[in-house]
Amino acid sequence: MRENLADAARALGEAVRDVRGYEYAVIHECALFPFKYADRPRPLARARLGTGASPTRRRLLLGHGPQPDDGLFPLGDDLKTERYEELHETFEALGAAAKLVCLFFTANAEDGIHAIHWGDARLEPDRTFTWLHSEQLPVAPPRPA
Repeated sequence: MRENLADAARALGEAVRDVRGYEYAVIHECALFPFKYADRPRPLARARLGTGASPTRRRLLLGHGPQPDDGLFPLGDDLKTERYEELHETFEALGAAAKLVCLFFTANAEDGIHAIHWGDARLEPDRTFTWLHSEQLPVAPPRPA
């Protein structure tokens, strides 16, 4: 799906950015982040980032996704850790202003896409997601073989 979104963005004259060898469509400063969270129909609330998920995926979600509510005070440069800096490495690849728009879906080879949702998802420490906004998109019926 990621490749299809990148091809569609090119066809529309929009940006495609390379992040560690993977291309992501960036349309009006919104980076489209497709994520298959299950092989069978499953509620969006049950989506989790797998334990084997790449560090790049984590960085994209944490660096460009919605941020937790601000703390009591801003974080000064002298308090930023190496981990904090790693989370923001993707800014250079996608562009600092890029906002991540999540496209979460369930699909398998036999049935195609069961459900697809888009919105703003924040990755939580337990690998679940908090959705600030989500909307289910209609899915076209599978084509007969």
